[in-house]
Amino acid sequence: MTTFIVLASHGVPPADFPHPELSEFFRLHSQLESGHSGSQLLTDAQVRYERLESRMRNWPRNEKNDPFYAGTTSLAKELEAESGLPVIVGFNEYCAPSLDEALEQAVAKGASRVVVITPMMTSGGGHSEHDIPECIGVARAKNPNVEFVYAWPFDRSKVASFLAAQVASFISVKEKVQS
Repeated sequence: MTTFIVLASHGVPPADFPHPELSEFFRLHSQLESGHSGSQLLTDAQVRYERLESRMRNWPRNEKNDPFYAGTTSLAKELEAESGLPVIVGFNEYCAPSLDEALEQAVAKGASRVVVITPMMTSGGGHSEHDIPECIGVARAKNPNVEFVYAWPFDRSKVASFLAAQVASFISVKEKVQS
């Protein structure tokens, strides 16, 4: 069985994306979410919104204009080294590739099993509870011969242990510095 990991991350707009277009993107997003437009106006707004979204998602990223992207791709490399499995990053919004695209990339590369994981560890988030499972459902329907596993939710006690160990490492460092 060929297993791939898809790291589902949030994504942020790049810092150097033109501010007027970013403002227009969020204005259109709000307008489309509320549905308070005539049908032709709504269609025009949808077309413009999709163009802006595509432009933003495909904006060149680097550590300077998008440290979140850089951190996510770095985490993916660490996860690949730690797990020994290929890792593909997919973003919920603002950045390419989208989660849908990342899932399709894994299938196109020959995955017979795709394990989706997100660094969003706590319950209550729309992406981890709704958007990611929805994307997995679409991929599953398109690819019935591929097993899709969503490695979420996280066990709270394991997350708490992980966080406590991180706190302890900083307390130990501080205590060593004060000695």
